[in-house]
Amino acid sequence: MTRIDRRGLLRGAAATAGVTLASPYLARRAMAQGAGTVNIFAWAGYLNDEILAAFTEATGITPNFTPYGTNDELLNQLRANNGAGFDLIWPTVDRVPNYVEFGLVQPIDEARVEVARVLPSAWENSVNLGAVVDGARYQVPTDWGTEAVAFDRDQRPLDYGTASYGDIWNDGAQATVRAHSALIGLGLWLEAEGRLPRPLLDAFTSPEAQTEIFDVILAEAVARKGNVIQFWNNENEAQGAFRVNGANVGQTWDSTAATLAREGLPIGFIAPREGALAWMEGLSIPTGAENLDEAYAFINWFLTPEAGAMYTNATSINSTAVGSDQLISDEARAFFAAAYPEDALEKLWWWPIQESWYVTKRNEYQDRFLSA
Repeated sequence: MTRIDRRGLLRGAAATAGVTLASPYLARRAMAQGAGTVNIFAWAGYLNDEILAAFTEATGITPNFTPYGTNDELLNQLRANNGAGFDLIWPTVDRVPNYVEFGLVQPIDEARVEVARVLPSAWENSVNLGAVVDGARYQVPTDWGTEAVAFDRDQRPLDYGTASYGDIWNDGAQATVRAHSALIGLGLWLEAEGRLPRPLLDAFTSPEAQTEIFDVILAEAVARKGNVIQFWNNENEAQGAFRVNGANVGQTWDSTAATLAREGLPIGFIAPREGALAWMEGLSIPTGAENLDEAYAFINWFLTPEAGAMYTNATSINSTAVGSDQLISDEARAFFAAAYPEDALEKLWWWPIQESWYVTKRNEYQDRFLSA
């Protein structure tokens, strides 16, 4: 599996730092026309009023933002619409082949993308992570982040090097997890303990291997299910587990912990010794998109350093825009440093491509865990 880290992602920044990041032709043309809309279906919390207003000010285009909470929600909605209804969607890169399989997204016209604005390593590594299918690119990488261990600093303090996915499942945990990804986190802990029958990555290679591995993980998860006080499926649910339901540890997204910390809660976020689950996301264009000029204008604008930094400051998710890391807030910079100290970036565990057969079987194990 291709492994990339933030240092690798940023390695290409210096090489492209001299590139002039002027407004792209499409954005200038849309601004000159003074009209146009773009319909964006994206993760809840990704596009706030400040970001949307800045895009309109730069381009003259009116964005219509519809939020969703999970990859499956996005896929199911697009399938119900037969690829229509939106001009841009924001799936994780490992799920892009699912959209291609069902004919829901169209190839990216790379001639219309300001490729120099994307960190070269993100552009290149996204090929093997799912953005390119049968030689055609279906996604422009825009951001990356992780799912790791969120913890209450007062009730359950954790430190890098000893912090583990096992802290979610051991005595004293009042945990919140997302069922399907928690099985992977638990699997990484069991693998590190020498308790899996074969490497966890084999689960993504065939249904037979997935069954052999997930049978072991599920048995352990069911035995330790009493530690889980709340399951989450989206950002709001994960945050609520800490705000109101008494969670003192959990396997959550980076943005979850960052939001809670900004509210003044004593919530930290740390990469476990087994490696934080890393994902890359990007913008894809559905087959039924009606506003192509505006869609490409948004892609190119979002990859400016200013837009990338605005996004990171709002979410604590890392932009792939060249130069954006130089403009982020001290708060965002401090969160990143605390979450990924020492060798944490070298140990990131990047989600492999999740083929449809894998997702189907994964959901079966998830349901068995939830109903146990």
